[in-house]
Amino acid sequence: MVGAASPAARTGPSPVHGRVLARALFGALAGVSLVAGIAGGLWRLGVAVPDPHSFAWTRELLLVHAALMICGFLGTVVGIERAVAVKHRWAFAAPLASGTGALCLVFGQQAAGAWLGVAAAVCFLAVNAVVVRRQRAAHTLLLAAGAAAWVAGNLLFAIGRDGGAVFPWWFAFLVMTIAAERLEMTRLMRRRPVASLTLQAVLALLLAGAAWSGPAPRAGGIAYGAALALLAVWLAVFDIARRTVATHGISRYMAVCLLGGYAWLGIAGAAWAAAALGGPTRDIALHALGLGFVVSMVMGHAPVVLPAIARIKLRFGAFFYLPLAALHLSLVVRLVLGSFSDPLRAAGASLNAAAIVFFAVTVAGAAIAWRIQHGAEGARKA
Repeated sequence: MVGAASPAARTGPSPVHGRVLARALFGALAGVSLVAGIAGGLWRLGVAVPDPHSFAWTRELLLVHAALMICGFLGTVVGIERAVAVKHRWAFAAPLASGTGALCLVFGQQAAGAWLGVAAAVCFLAVNAVVVRRQRAAHTLLLAAGAAAWVAGNLLFAIGRDGGAVFPWWFAFLVMTIAAERLEMTRLMRRRPVASLTLQAVLALLLAGAAWSGPAPRAGGIAYGAALALLAVWLAVFDIARRTVATHGISRYMAVCLLGGYAWLGIAGAAWAAAALGGPTRDIALHALGLGFVVSMVMGHAPVVLPAIARIKLRFGAFFYLPLAALHLSLVVRLVLGSFSDPLRAAGASLNAAAIVFFAVTVAGAAIAWRIQHGAEGARKA
């Protein structure tokens, strides 16, 4: 046909190849953030493989451990999820900036990494504004409030404020994002009007505690810890997980993840308030919240979220419970037994890392198992 270009004459990557490359890029950025964040956390407790003193940028990595885990890894993953939902190319600027910023932090460029984090959070807030405009509902407004908390935390980090002022905002971003997703999944449940009012009051207290934590650490920490504990109670009472835990399959697995996470959220709240009063519970507060609650939520939602955002299909099975059990046991070693022994605390941190790696391997194995199963089914049908 005259005027038609032959396949050999066509130039440029196909849309499919572009999507594959984009997924590989974002996956690499999130992966680097996770590995570097885990390494920084281990080195903080004296667990170093390889020797941290062999790297010129060790000091910077230790200082930004939390930034790598919360902003670099989780912020990038949440940003990708939201960008896929919005279906606008510009929305991917948020995870690209957060992932690139984490890369800067890894190589010691703290100022550049911190300000890229600010850009990522601002872009992410704009994405959530689009979501609110499309669907004005309690859960979308809560997502936007969580994004605003991320902006506040990243700005404080960029201007050099300490963890006491920054961490409450960063964790508010994660906690409010999770609360919004649970609210969305259970929005069709019948609840008394007092349930919604109570949730709003608890989250308002959370934000007030975050705001007070800088100028008034004692009062802010007590308020923040109380809000976390109250939110744990609210989720345990009103979330659908208390019903689906009696079901089977993936629904029951998700419920077990969620209910276990809510227990750690309550522990984190009590420990956060105790730390504000001068107790030696800071590590318990941060890691019961960051690992016990947040990572439990990640493990629970991954079998559902990954197929949607990464086009990776998983074969679900009882083996998913193994890394979940490993995570909770490692937290008991670190946060309970480790309170009496520094070596046990370090061992618990190593087990925390091993549990996360175990989960990643489990997900990869589930993806391979799905391909093998469906490849065999296709061959039989052929």
